[in-house]
Amino acid sequence: MDNRPLATSSYKEALKLDVYCFEAFDLLTSHHMLTAQEEKDFLDSLPLSQQCTEEEEELLHFLFENKLKKYNKPSDLVVPEMANGLQDNLDVVVSLAERHYYNCDFKMCYKLTSMVMVKDPFHANCLPVHIGTLVELGKANELFYLSHKLVDLYPNNPVSWFAVGCYYLMVGHKNEHARRYLSKATTLERTYGPAWIAYGHSFAVESEHDQAMAAYFTAAQLMKGWKTAERLFLDAMEKIKAIGNEVTVDKWEPLLNNLGHVCRKLKKYDQALEYHRQALVLIPQHASTYSAIGYVHSLMGDFESAIDYFHTALGLKRDDTFSVTMLGHCIEMYIGDTDAYIGRIQLCCTDLNDKVRGSLNTPALMKMLNTSEAGDLLATPRLEETSITSLETPLSNQDKMMLETPLRLSLTLECDMYESDVMLDTLSDTST
Repeated sequence: MDNRPLATSSYKEALKLDVYCFEAFDLLTSHHMLTAQEEKDFLDSLPLSQQCTEEEEELLHFLFENKLKKYNKPSDLVVPEMANGLQDNLDVVVSLAERHYYNCDFKMCYKLTSMVMVKDPFHANCLPVHIGTLVELGKANELFYLSHKLVDLYPNNPVSWFAVGCYYLMVGHKNEHARRYLSKATTLERTYGPAWIAYGHSFAVESEHDQAMAAYFTAAQLMKGWKTAERLFLDAMEKIKAIGNEVTVDKWEPLLNNLGHVCRKLKKYDQALEYHRQALVLIPQHASTYSAIGYVHSLMGDFESAIDYFHTALGLKRDDTFSVTMLGHCIEMYIGDTDAYIGRIQLCCTDLNDKVRGSLNTPALMKMLNTSEAGDLLATPRLEETSITSLETPLSNQDKMMLETPLRLSLTLECDMYESDVMLDTLSDTST
């Protein structure tokens, strides 16, 4: 029926009536029906003391707490004295592995999940974490072997096709194959959040950010806890600082770039530029960062700087469709903003066109520049063709059209620049 609020309410009511109903709590947490704070508040509200003995209450609270979201810095696992034998319990070990995974300590996470996989090769809760760890550590051969085993034994389980999709996503240049298998996983279980996230990654690496954001939005709807992007990214920065040297440059750079994108969307352009420049310090030759900076400059009206940054981006990645498109728009906007005295427009067109031709040979852009240049030369009257008397007589309809054309062109380009969300969201970054 796809009525998650009603399902959530029913599971919570079942637990209040019977705190031993572990299945209801497991479904609440595994399907991400509550945010991290809601999970904690709900656990505190359970009538454990009314339905359990003191020892049972301590044990149940420990088991339930290990199922909660683990986005904070991992702490030492404290097992109650009465449950010392649970330290090697596979569910408890998986819970600890999840803490390390969410805090980017993938080596420790891999060590723990590998230990679980040896004892139980198809542990349901461990598989998604183990697969994600294999992707992060680049263990393609191990993931290939695991995915084939899962497909052979569990062809109707979404985690099997999730593993196959992650393998193709990891090896590179196989994103279409990855999407095919990830789509199969979401078909088997529409609410399978990890597959939706990987599905979004497959579009993000190809700069298809509209589709990527749609997939991420679906994952956000299914996996509760995503309130405001800016707040979460800033919170992530604070946690990374707490972790220290465990997080490498390849994790910092996407985080800073994504913060820049968020600030740009919120029209905080100065902050957006600052975050993108910090990302550029970490990875100087990243074309998408240059295009992002150029795009922010274009929104601020600084078209000259935008043109320079788009040129740099195209020098690093010649087939960047977004940079080519935006460069053409910025050139036309820059020409439209230039003072219109005799010969000025032709000079600007010539300088800019020569600059573009000297740096890239993109057929579409060359065609656009040639067409624009020819049109400008035809539309601009020569000094010899004007006279003093023409200024004293009413303008003809043709003259009015000629004078109004640049204004209409400028307004059209301004609408394209500021209102076309389809174009604005197709930045060529690979930050995920």
